[in-house]
Amino acid sequence: MRDFIQLIVRDYRWIHLGLGLVGNFTFVVGSVMFLPQFEAWQVTGVWLFIIGSALMFVGALGEFIVDLAGGNDGD
Repeated sequence: MRDFIQLIVRDYRWIHLGLGLVGNFTFVVGSVMFLPQFEAWQVTGVWLFIIGSALMFVGALGEFIVDLAGGNDGD
């Protein structure tokens, strides 16, 4: 199990980047839905905002774990 976790954390860093990018995009779209002209979409905006924030957190946490484990060798 430990080898599997190391494989995911170190060798699939693109997952962390992808989660961060999707999270950022979702966060921005959700934020736009807070504008007055999109008032009917505010509840959806709140959920997108929350989901985007969570994805950005998971992506950053994955990068932090890679750095902490010494797996950030610049590749």
